[in-house]
Amino acid sequence: MIITYNGCQYFKIEQGKMTLAFNPVSKTSKLNINTHFGADIAFVTTNHPDYNGIEQLSHGDRVPFIVSGPGDYEVKEIFIKGTLSDAFISGKKYMNTIYSFAVDGINIVFLGALSNADISKEAREAIDGPDILFVPVGGKAGAEGLLDARASAKLASSLEPKMIIPMDYDDVTLKAFLKEIGEEKAEVVDKLTLKRKDLDGKEGEVVVLSALG
Repeated sequence: MIITYNGCQYFKIEQGKMTLAFNPVSKTSKLNINTHFGADIAFVTTNHPDYNGIEQLSHGDRVPFIVSGPGDYEVKEIFIKGTLSDAFISGKKYMNTIYSFAVDGINIVFLGALSNADISKEAREAIDGPDILFVPVGGKAGAEGLLDARASAKLASSLEPKMIIPMDYDDVTLKAFLKEIGEEKAEVVDKLTLKRKDLDGKEGEVVVLSALG
């Protein structure tokens, strides 16, 4: 499995010939992240231009299956559970979906544009001890929006993942998150190559992916 990061919450996971994409940034977004590639499955947690740019993921005859919203999905032998949560972006409330699934025996949870760390019982049951947790850390303390560093660190620790990948950060919010979670010397990489055995024995290790976009 190879994981790369294009900025905001725009990730790509490659496993063999299969490509998964998460929260692609739309061309109408003000973030100006225009990374385009073909994907087999596209995950969209939040219907906002910073997270719903599925037009970035078609290439030639390759058009992704779009997973968007709560529910149960089965795509290319991957079982996906989407559970409802809240997002607040620029003062407006959105529906956010937390996705839980497994690829090559690795359990992955993608929290999306989560703004409330008090997630539902259903979401916690679906998450159930993830191997890899993607968590937003870019919120501002005391402001309505994405989880801030303290809330992100507290939630991430409570979910007991083997590995934590922060997203939607800038230099300031990333530094604050790493301090809160006690991982100030976390490894920073351009891409992450993993097999299931690489996660054995890990408890809450933070890996920071540099944005390529």
